[in-house]
Amino acid sequence: MEGTDPVNKKLAAALSGGAVLVLALSGCSSSDDDGNKELDAWAKKVCDALPAQDAKVDAANDAIKQAATDNNAPANVQKTDSQAFQDMSDAYKALAQAVQKAGTPPGVEDGKKKQQGAVTALNDLSASYADLKTQVDALDTKDQAKFADGLQDIATDLGELSQSGNTALKNLEQGDVKSAMAQQASCKKVAASASARATTG
Repeated sequence: MEGTDPVNKKLAAALSGGAVLVLALSGCSSSDDDGNKELDAWAKKVCDALPAQDAKVDAANDAIKQAATDNNAPANVQKTDSQAFQDMSDAYKALAQAVQKAGTPPGVEDGKKKQQGAVTALNDLSASYADLKTQVDALDTKDQAKFADGLQDIATDLGELSQSGNTALKNLEQGDVKSAMAQQASCKKVAASASARATTG
């Protein structure tokens, strides 16, 4: 359906910031660790949860982009986007649970407050993606013009979500926490894949 294709591409473009949370988390080089084993252990708990959720968000982004380039019928786009937003919602919820389960980062000033702020931000992102799923599910696929308008609204919301994702964990991942996370193999892996995505598109 050619009428929806340009809007689909806008939706895909809004996703170019894809796994912005992960980029914020681990897109950093590390300095020499100061040997805080407790903080390292905390960072490992959080970082080890990242690769699977990063992959889930990345796959969801790819699915939406693929639907946009395939010139799909509205019903197919709706189905694809709905599942993608559900997957994103699940991924951010899982990350919120991982940060919650990790507990307060040891030896960090206002650690409890920063941890809870990150959990709240991640849960808010999860809820926002769930809301986008609801919006997509409610679109009228039989009216191409209305469907295109609806997708445009969702693309706008999605762009705003990508921006908020950038700040979701900034208060938490500072100073020693940032250094400890950057030391973890799982965070390094996610940072490398994020850099590769940024380079390719």
